[in-house]
Amino acid sequence: MSESPHILVVEDDREISRLVGRYLRENDCRVSFAADGREMDECLASSRIDLVVLDVMLPGEDGLSLCRRLRAASHLPVVMLTAKGDEVDRIIGLEMGADDYLAKPFNPRELLARIRAVLRRTALAVVSSEAGAHLMTFDNWRLNCVARSLTNPQGSLVTLTSAEFDLLQALCERAGRTLSRDQLVDITQGRSAGAFERSVDVLVSRIRRKIERDPHRPELIKTVRSGGYLFTPAVERS
Repeated sequence: MSESPHILVVEDDREISRLVGRYLRENDCRVSFAADGREMDECLASSRIDLVVLDVMLPGEDGLSLCRRLRAASHLPVVMLTAKGDEVDRIIGLEMGADDYLAKPFNPRELLARIRAVLRRTALAVVSSEAGAHLMTFDNWRLNCVARSLTNPQGSLVTLTSAEFDLLQALCERAGRTLSRDQLVDITQGRSAGAFERSVDVLVSRIRRKIERDPHRPELIKTVRSGGYLFTPAVERS
């Protein structure tokens, strides 16, 4: 990204907002703040935002609901903050469409690393797609790697989160090969982002609900016992 990324911090704790905002600004980020969903909506309507840092515990509409709403309307990357740190809570955040998840208390340096990792994955995906195939077609589905969009066999766009798109693109590019969860984490997220293998299962489950005829009996993304995942359809590139 050529210019400083514009980060929207949605957090009702003023002290946390102040500390996070100061650290991000010291590290070449532009920062805006919102204390609740209404202020978030106003900021998104008036400014170009590159990533949202979203607290779970907010007055009124909570962060999970806001994340779900953001996902329904855009591909804007989201890093969620929560006071709860166990894996189940992280998975709930990922289910809602978050790109990454960080438990409080946290080091602002780690938050910055995660923000940069999410933005870097998005930028690298665009560069990679422009250098290679622009369009991948499978089972009458079309994955546009430049527009980062997915079109179903009926010609309608299907909304994907940034993380979902990255994983589906990785599977399409390696169709016919069994990929372990560990490999998929490295390909799509990178260890520097603090990713964990369980997140791959969450993302695969979400993608299956969108592209499989029967998500409970998947035909396109097969689970390989003790192996990982296999993308089965033939993929045409153009």
